[in-house]
Amino acid sequence: MKIKTLLLFSALTSAVTVNSQDKNKTTMNPFFETYTTPYQVPPFDLIKNEHFKPAILEGIKKQEAEINAIVSNKQKPTFENTVLAMENSGKLLARVSTVFYNLNSANTNEEIQAIAKELAPKLSAHNDNIYLNDALFKRVKTIWDNQKNFKLNKEQAKILENLYKNFVRSGANLSEENKKRLREINSEMAVATLKYGQNILAETNSYELVISDKNDLAGLPNELIETAASDAKAKGKAEKWVFTLSNSSVMPFLQYSSNRKLRQEIWNAYQMRANNNNDKDNKELAIKIANLRGEKARLLGYETHADYVLEKSMAKNPETATKLLMDLWTPALNMANKEAADIKQMMLKDGIKDEVQPYDWRYYAEKIRKERFDLDEQEMKPYFSLEKTREGVFTVCKNLYGLQFKQLNNVPKYHEDVTVWEVTEANGNHIGILYMDFHPRASKRGGAWMTSYRTQKMENGKRIAPVVSIVCNFTKPTENAPALLTFDEVSTFFHEFGHALHGLLSNVTYESLAGTSVPRDFVELPSQIMENWAAEPEVMRMYAKHYKTGEVISDKLIEKMQKAGTFDQGFVTTEYLAASLLDMQYHTQKGNISVDAETFEKEAMNKINLPSTIIPRYRSTYFNHIFAGGYSAGYYSYIWSGVLDTDAFEVFKTNGLFNQDYAKLFRKNVLEKGGTEDPMELYKSFRGAEPSTAPLLRKRGLDQVK
Repeated sequence: MKIKTLLLFSALTSAVTVNSQDKNKTTMNPFFETYTTPYQVPPFDLIKNEHFKPAILEGIKKQEAEINAIVSNKQKPTFENTVLAMENSGKLLARVSTVFYNLNSANTNEEIQAIAKELAPKLSAHNDNIYLNDALFKRVKTIWDNQKNFKLNKEQAKILENLYKNFVRSGANLSEENKKRLREINSEMAVATLKYGQNILAETNSYELVISDKNDLAGLPNELIETAASDAKAKGKAEKWVFTLSNSSVMPFLQYSSNRKLRQEIWNAYQMRANNNNDKDNKELAIKIANLRGEKARLLGYETHADYVLEKSMAKNPETATKLLMDLWTPALNMANKEAADIKQMMLKDGIKDEVQPYDWRYYAEKIRKERFDLDEQEMKPYFSLEKTREGVFTVCKNLYGLQFKQLNNVPKYHEDVTVWEVTEANGNHIGILYMDFHPRASKRGGAWMTSYRTQKMENGKRIAPVVSIVCNFTKPTENAPALLTFDEVSTFFHEFGHALHGLLSNVTYESLAGTSVPRDFVELPSQIMENWAAEPEVMRMYAKHYKTGEVISDKLIEKMQKAGTFDQGFVTTEYLAASLLDMQYHTQKGNISVDAETFEKEAMNKINLPSTIIPRYRSTYFNHIFAGGYSAGYYSYIWSGVLDTDAFEVFKTNGLFNQDYAKLFRKNVLEKGGTEDPMELYKSFRGAEPSTAPLLRKRGLDQVK
């Protein structure tokens, strides 16, 4: 997953003070005090689990009072006394929620998970109490219907539009009977989606492949073996090796282990997560969530959940999004079939007459890459240390936008692995604070994402600087080497940093419009365009330096990487498209799904003729993006944004990788604007035209496939 969004309220705000009477009731809870930390970041060193529940409940109480004050205001509704008052409400609740839900993802424990489960229905009810408040909606609607009389600027008009549509999309126009049912649906979904995500984390953490015989390590790279030995030692299993379902462990194991039986074992554990008929099983939850979403959409007057979601996207409707996916499906599948045939031939050379299985793909693809391009990923990894890659990201940001990065050692953080950085303009002006958290642990869910602890806004004419975080699960350092990344991990680092820039460089008035508060299929543009710089030879020479010798990566190795650039893209694109189409199948149902999740998934994949050699990138029981992560009917967004980012990067390829004029245009029209304008208009302001799909097809090598 490449970005994290808290689905609580439109405003996620900063510090708040309380009066002395409230203070006496809430002594020693850091959430009730003004943050006195450097840059007013959360005081992680003072925050304890026991602080969350009372602070969230008090936050609900305070926002209820703020909403009641708006409703009971006897003055005629105005932008200031209604829309802006709502924009500024809920500061305490949002302040606590940002910390709580970010920790629930990045550094959770059983107590935090229990609190989240207990509070989920309360927070759902609170949200409903706001958006199903007839008197409040009446005030908002009055302003909406008479907005011409208020002389609103662009941003004011946009937050009014968003607010009015949020009310309507939240059920404000429903009958009392339907509002009651909507509340029930929202409450059930809040608990179900939370449970779904918790089950995946538990299932991921519960599995270990323990190897006792050194011969079973055949083919594995040394640093992976060292990491497995270190993990085993930490788990009290000295002289053994432990491999887990963390991507940084399972994926290289599948890529390099010559033991087909063990590849099959760990693969089955990976693809059967939350599908083991135990108390962590997600099969029923997936169907329940999809059906609840469908019922809610129909209740609100939409044909399907996808229609409801995509109304606010660039695609506008599921038909447009699905068409893009299917336009790419045939060339991707054709290429994948050719790749499978190559793997089959390689397996025959090894004396294996079986059909190609999913657990064979990565292993033989790596062998073919080495044979065809003389390129071994292990040959590249020594050049991609985490530290040097970070320096490369910083250099790209400096060359494009003049940004400076300074590590801070006097700032509280939520885990010892985290580093904290001040981001400034070239002239030293403060932009924001960046947290970076890179390595897997049992308390962190899988994947990679960006999130915020404070969102940018203007207050009394002063820019309130954002506090953002990127969280990843990269390969750990070992006793003998620093953290060495695969190039896929390098690309992920650049990707998440693009999201971070979107949050850091935001320059809007109202925080509900700031940074990443844009449609799903536009939010991936800033992240995915950054990936392009990672692979450019000119840029690679800046950061790809051997961790032992300091030697810059050779032109010969770069050339090999470029020649292999479209290798295995049939597989990569097909597994992604399969997951995107599975997402669409779940969320374009016009009635309740009556079969189990396994049957539904199988039927959906049969419709598109997905071969047995490939499974969707995420199966139904561990598709966190769509069932617990805010990407329902939106997983297609990555490929939609892929069209945007490849088209946008053509400007830099043509006019210079660090062309200042285009960098300023991209910053001004995309990174700074947040959700203040229609995303296609923002894109055209940068590019001068709507995007073409041709660059994407070329990049993936799909333009020649029929």
